[in-house]
Amino acid sequence: IRTTGNKTSSTVFVILGFSHCSDMKVIFFILFLCIYIFTVLGNLMILVIIKMDPVLHTPVYFFLRNLSFLEICYTSVTLPRVLVSLLSTDTSITFAGCAAQMYFFVLFGATECCLLAAMSYDRYQAICNPLHYMNIMNKKVYMQLAASSWICGNFVALGHTTFIFSLPFCGSNVINHFFCEIQPVLMLLCGDAYWNELQIILAAAFVILMPFLLILVSYGLIISSILKTGSAKERYKVFSTCFSHLTVVMLFYGTAVFIYIHPKSSYSLDVDKVLSLFYSVVTPTLNPVIYSLRNREVKGAIFKKRMKLRSTSILTYASPLSYSCHIKILDTIGSLMLPGRHISLGIRMTPEMSL
Repeated sequence: IRTTGNKTSSTVFVILGFSHCSDMKVIFFILFLCIYIFTVLGNLMILVIIKMDPVLHTPVYFFLRNLSFLEICYTSVTLPRVLVSLLSTDTSITFAGCAAQMYFFVLFGATECCLLAAMSYDRYQAICNPLHYMNIMNKKVYMQLAASSWICGNFVALGHTTFIFSLPFCGSNVINHFFCEIQPVLMLLCGDAYWNELQIILAAAFVILMPFLLILVSYGLIISSILKTGSAKERYKVFSTCFSHLTVVMLFYGTAVFIYIHPKSSYSLDVDKVLSLFYSVVTPTLNPVIYSLRNREVKGAIFKKRMKLRSTSILTYASPLSYSCHIKILDTIGSLMLPGRHISLGIRMTPEMSL
C-alpha cells in the first residue's frame, strides 16, 4: 500500500477468484483447463485450415481468421491466470499487471464487438448482393474493416485503462472477481465514483450497442431478402445459419450489456462472475463450432487434408505417376463436397452464402 496525504493507493491487488469454493477448486481447474485447450486447439485448427486451403481465401474467411485469433488471445488473457490461482494460495497481482490485464481484455473484447459487426455486413453483401459481392467486398475494403476493428478496440482499451488507473485507489485492495474486470476495480476507487462510472457506462454503451444494432439491421435485411426471393431450401439454410450466429451474438452482447451498462448500485459481484464466464470463456469455445465447424466448406477442407495425409502414408512406396493421379482424384472428391461446386434448381450457391 502506498500512502499519499490522507489517501492510500494500492500497489498490489488480491483477486478473490473462486476462493469461496475451496472444495471445488480441483473440479474448476479440470473444467477450465479442458475449455482452454479446446478453445485454443479449435481456433488454431481453423487458422491453419483457412491458411492452407486456397478455396477459403475469401473475405468471410479472412474475418473468421481474425475472429479465431481474437478468441485465442481473449481467453489467454484470463484463463491461464485463473488456472494458476486455483492451484496456488497467492492470488495477488501488481498494479501494473492488473492494468495490463484490463487493457488486453478490453482490447480483444471491443475489437470482437466491431469485428462481429463487420462480419454481419459481409454476410449481408454476400447474400443480398451476390452479383456485386466481390466488387463491394474487395481486398482493400475487408482489410480496412478488420484494421478499423483493431484500431477501435485499441482506442477503447487505452482510454478505459488510462482513465481508471489514473484515479486514486483507497481502502480495500481486494478484487472480488477472477480477473481485473472494470466494474470490480471501479469499486476500489476513492470517494464517490458516480461521474467516473457514468463515463465508463456511456463509452461502453457506444462500443457495445452500436455494433450490436448494425448486426441486427444486417440480419434483418438478410432475412427479409430471403423471405422475398429464396426457395424453401434456401430459407431453411439461411435461417439455420442466422439462428446459430445470432445465438452467439446474443450471448456475447447480452451479457456484456448487462455487466457494463447498468449503475453500480444494482451491481452484484456474484452474478457478474457467472455472466463474465459466459462472454469470456463460453463464447470463445462456441465460436469454432458455430462459425466454422458447421460450415460445409471448412468440413470439405478438413476432409481433403485428412485424405491427403492418409494417402501419403499408404502411397509412400508407390510410383510417382500413381501417387499424383491419386492426389488429383482426392482433390476432385474433396471439391465436390463444397457448396460452390453444386448446382441446384439453377442457382449456384457462392462460398460466402454457405456460411
